[in-house]
Amino acid sequence: MFTILSKDRLAPSITRMRILAPHIAKKARAGQFVILRAAPDGERIPLTIAETDTAEGSVTIIFQEVGESTMTLGEKNVGEALEDFVGPMGHPSNIEGVKRACVIGGGLGTAIAYPTAKALHEQGAKVDIIAGFRNQELIMLSDEMAAVSDDLVICTDDGSNGRKGLVTQFLKEKLDAGVQYDAVYAIGPVIMMKFVAQTTKPYGVRTIVSMNSTMIDGTGMCGGCRLTVGGETKFACVDGPEFDGHLVDFDEAMRRGAMYKKQEQAARERHVCRLTGEVR
Repeated sequence: MFTILSKDRLAPSITRMRILAPHIAKKARAGQFVILRAAPDGERIPLTIAETDTAEGSVTIIFQEVGESTMTLGEKNVGEALEDFVGPMGHPSNIEGVKRACVIGGGLGTAIAYPTAKALHEQGAKVDIIAGFRNQELIMLSDEMAAVSDDLVICTDDGSNGRKGLVTQFLKEKLDAGVQYDAVYAIGPVIMMKFVAQTTKPYGVRTIVSMNSTMIDGTGMCGGCRLTVGGETKFACVDGPEFDGHLVDFDEAMRRGAMYKKQEQAARERHVCRLTGEVR
């Protein structure tokens, strides 16, 4: 029984849940993910593990309710159980030997960037975090990020939090100031990760990106998360989800990610109609 222990709203349409899953909590490491089903007839959803508590035996997930499956998950309440919860899957974040790092999160990607920053902090690395959001209303995990960083920059596209700009702008400022990073970790929209990689390349800074957003089935069988990395075909779920950002073909990944937009919207509308009884 994968019981929901807690549930809270971090931002509009973004939910955090703590799930009872002691075997997964015991083995999970930063960067890995779980596959879950919210209902017996639901589809499999890959979600990155946001946090674990081995003493409690819990795994925390953070998700955005954008389609039918995540909306169904969001309708679950504390005390109810998920149908399936499998993991940990994927390779953990490669943080070995890193003494100075910059961790960059964009939007919901901040929830995935946080555990990597925390793992780096716990191994004694100096960690800068740059987190970008569309507006102040969407900012989340600010206290958690502050606790595991030496310098935290939170910016918004519209400047509503008092710091306007893109994550790449603040990253470049640090690089131009001579900050020497062993690695930069970028997690967020594919377009954001593309420009982070372009920003760091002239400086020769190792840049790691998480391609978790391209995953569907999570087992390597569906082929939906197929990527080109350094001219070779890779699968985000079994070969990643993290890759060398200077080798990823981001334009191809964005084209593939746009293929299912219409189907996702149609599924969302069907779900809303079932809830409201509306006929379209």
